[in-house]
Amino acid sequence: MKYCSECGQTVSKKIPEGEDRLRYVCTSCDTIHYQNPRIIVGTLPVYGEQVLLCRRAIEPRKGFWTLPAGFMENGETTLEGAVRESWEEARANLGNENLYRLFDLPYINQVYMFYRADLADLNFSAGPESLDVALFDEADIPWDEIAFPVVADTLREFFEDRKQGVYPVRVSNTEPVWHKEKS
Repeated sequence: MKYCSECGQTVSKKIPEGEDRLRYVCTSCDTIHYQNPRIIVGTLPVYGEQVLLCRRAIEPRKGFWTLPAGFMENGETTLEGAVRESWEEARANLGNENLYRLFDLPYINQVYMFYRADLADLNFSAGPESLDVALFDEADIPWDEIAFPVVADTLREFFEDRKQGVYPVRVSNTEPVWHKEKS
């Protein structure tokens, strides 16, 4: 950050009075510019014994499979954002949404929230950010082509929880995991 969004003057990094962290502070109007984690919201759409996955049409991880998810927008709840992203990426109609998984990723300043949801019908299709969308049985999940570790973890936990018929809300911190590029 170089300039203040309030007055357009330069900013500098300093610890504002009463705080304990470096912040960008305007050198003219003293506006403090906070930088906070981004929230990614999505769903785990379920239809019978199958889950709906999207093949990404955009970077990062273009060509890999993921759950429908994306950045939460200002003015919406986490659930509204998750449902919106599911529509945008998979044209999926959902119901019975329940918070299922929360991941803290402090090393990239992100928080992921997934809702388990029923896929209301089979009228889904790829949105502009997806190359393809498809239903998968557990045995057919393309594990080597899953885009992000949080998605793989969510899927594995879901299939384990399904055996018990109990879906607790889980919260965890994650560490960096590096993947090779899709060939």
